[in-house]
Amino acid sequence: MSSPVSIAETKALLKETLRQFEDFPTKGILFEDILPIFKSPKTFQSLIDAIKHQIEANFSTPESKPDVVVGLDARGFLFGPTLALQLGAAFVPVRKQGKVPGPTVEAEFEKEYGKDVFVMQADAIKAGQKVIIVDDIIATGGSAKAAGQLVTKLGGEILEYVFILELDFLHGRDQLNAPVYTLLSGQPEKLGS
Repeated sequence: MSSPVSIAETKALLKETLRQFEDFPTKGILFEDILPIFKSPKTFQSLIDAIKHQIEANFSTPESKPDVVVGLDARGFLFGPTLALQLGAAFVPVRKQGKVPGPTVEAEFEKEYGKDVFVMQADAIKAGQKVIIVDDIIATGGSAKAAGQLVTKLGGEILEYVFILELDFLHGRDQLNAPVYTLLSGQPEKLGS
């Protein structure tokens, strides 16, 4: 299990690893690229260990242990299944409209550069299951809020939202209906500055 020192080391490692791209996907957006995390097994393992440590510290009793990790399309898919496996929980993907077969529930949301619709299979979460929702970055909070609405529609109980990075100047956490945990907050200076 990670110690507080390794959490600090993980935060430093993540800051060194993230990349930024200006005007992506649209002009005026400074895009935070998490993909380099997955090029390094050490960095990826540190990320999973840090998040797992935080969740286990907050939800340590059998009654509070998460049953399901919900990962948001698409970057929540990159670490959500590994985290779920480490926690002994199920993994449920939240996808964009048109990507999920069978009966679904849906929620529309507005994000920092457009509107979208998230869907989840209607039988993905059972009433009363405890859920952790994960994604790479929280910006305006729209996509995470929509995922939370899907969990709630199916009767799940949201324990926490977990993100690698929070763009806190956008106040996205204010839209969410459960505690928020992030490893990093703020947007680092532009690369090359």
